[in-house]
Amino acid sequence: MSASDPNSAIYVTDTPKEIKNKVNRYAFSGGQDSIELHRKLGANLDLTTNHDFQVDVPIKYLNFFLEDDDELERIKTEYKEGRMLTGEVKQRLVEVLSGMVARHQKARAQVTEEMVDAFMAARHLPNMFG
Repeated sequence: MSASDPNSAIYVTDTPKEIKNKVNRYAFSGGQDSIELHRKLGANLDLTTNHDFQVDVPIKYLNFFLEDDDELERIKTEYKEGRMLTGEVKQRLVEVLSGMVARHQKARAQVTEEMVDAFMAARHLPNMFG
C-alpha cells in the first residue's frame, strides 16, 4: 500500500466518516452488477485461481476483525446466496472498523508524555539464555 495515497488503507486516525467513505468507495466487492443479478447469483467469495486471497475486500476484512465467528459465517452465507447485498456487508464492516478505531483513539488519548518516556527508557534486561 502506498503511504502517499490516503485512501489506500484504514488508518487509526481516520474518522468514522472517512472509514465509511473509504469502504464504500474503494473496497472491491464480489457482489454482482445489479441487485436483480445479485439476488439471483449471489456474491463471489471463492478464492481466485492464481492467488490465495478472496476477491471480496469487505469479507476479507471481516474475516480479520469481526470477533463473532457465528455472525461472520451467517454474513458469508447470506451474501453468497444473494440474500444480503454488498451495501449491507460494507455497512457492517464500517461499524466494526469504526468501533475498533474509536477504542484505539480513546486509549491513545490517555497516553501521557511521562508514560512514553517510561516505556522508552533504557533499562537492563536479564540474561535469559545464560
